[in-house]
Amino acid sequence: MSESIEITFESLGLTKPLDKMTAKELRAMIVAKIPSIVGASGMQKDELVKAVKDVFGIVDEEGGVSPYKEQIGTLKKQIRDMRASKGGVEARQDRTQLRRKINKLKKRTRRLARAL
Repeated sequence: MSESIEITFESLGLTKPLDKMTAKELRAMIVAKIPSIVGASGMQKDELVKAVKDVFGIVDEEGGVSPYKEQIGTLKKQIRDMRASKGGVEARQDRTQLRRKINKLKKRTRRLARAL
């Protein structure tokens, strides 16, 4: 008497794309709503997203990697270097300038990540 429960992608009630969900959110959704996926608690985020897409037959378009990934990486490296040097700066004005530069770079990385 095992009835197959039909689950549609729309019935999941997602509020954001699968790629933007955290691994914890994905696991909770899979355990609660998609019993056909087994072992979700031991999977990484990319495995969870792939499993959900496989269940619903969703095909990735063009790999999904941002064309700006390399540029974003170099900007983040600059941010880390600036943060490290910020602690050694004594003058308040210089620290403020560094903080503002860091904030501008962070905004730039966010814009590049959204630009798809």
